[in-house]
Amino acid sequence: MNHNKKVLYIGGHGKIGLLATKKMADTGINVHSLIRNPDYVGDTEALGAHAVLADITALTTEEWADLLTQYDDVVWGAGNGGRSGVDATWAVDRDGAMNTIDALEKLSAEGRPVPRYIMISYLGSMTNTAEESTGSWYAYVESKKAVDQRLTNTSLPHIILGPSTLSDAPATGITIYDADTAALPDSPLTSRELVADVVCEIITRKDFPQNNPLEFFDGELPVAKI
Repeated sequence: MNHNKKVLYIGGHGKIGLLATKKMADTGINVHSLIRNPDYVGDTEALGAHAVLADITALTTEEWADLLTQYDDVVWGAGNGGRSGVDATWAVDRDGAMNTIDALEKLSAEGRPVPRYIMISYLGSMTNTAEESTGSWYAYVESKKAVDQRLTNTSLPHIILGPSTLSDAPATGITIYDADTAALPDSPLTSRELVADVVCEIITRKDFPQNNPLEFFDGELPVAKI
């Protein structure tokens, strides 16, 4: 496993971001954490990461390209998720994420170094629908669907992570979900710590797991087996 990597985690002050940052830093990975609020710099640096101050909704495609090309791997862990209203959800979960994909494709077209991209999404993101036609939940569902479908249709080196409903419980292990071979249990939960473990495991590998999207929830299988 290669731990001598330079990684950018976008949305580093989220719950998963803080967990993943520490786990990656503890393995010797050079972690850079993109955050918007300067008040969070101390929290980020205390975990062993370098803080990168930027507003996801304000960066241009060229600015994203110049930033992302500096890294071996990039993790998208940002998301408004509807918490700050409809407009913020579209701006972050759709437009911000789309802009990073634009930037990566620009790097590829220009022959510049292109990092691997790990997109944290949710289980069923590419087919889920929302009954309402307005509101924050609709904006979130449609944003994630559009981004994940577009990323899937690129030739960029990427993997989409699809955890089920998140919890703050400790990680115990993983169950990998395959819709073609198994029915989804009622209301499966995924520990945020498990998502962080999966991110860290993938970062330290040369090759991505074969499942893409990699959809999962809490279980007993060691994360090293993904």
